[in-house]
Amino acid sequence: MNNKNNLKYGDKILYMEGVIVEVHDGCVSIDLKGRLGYLKIPMRMLITDYEIKVGQEVGFNMSFVEQLGPEINDKYISNLMTRNKKIKEISNK
Repeated sequence: MNNKNNLKYGDKILYMEGVIVEVHDGCVSIDLKGRLGYLKIPMRMLITDYEIKVGQEVGFNMSFVEQLGPEINDKYISNLMTRNKKIKEISNK
């Protein structure tokens, strides 16, 4: 199902920039310019022709995040609770 049809507000694509602040095996952390926050993305989402280093600038297009409705995704909550329980059990050992 295409959730784009569920959006009430039209797309407003914004160009944003940030600076890479952390590089890990599977992800990159970016501080957004203009005090807009912090973003952590999987490495597979970063398009680059260069070796990734802390301090490099990135740019991307982004729209606003819109809540789709009041319903709670029970399956996701169940998976999240199971994951948190496993993490707690591991940390207690």
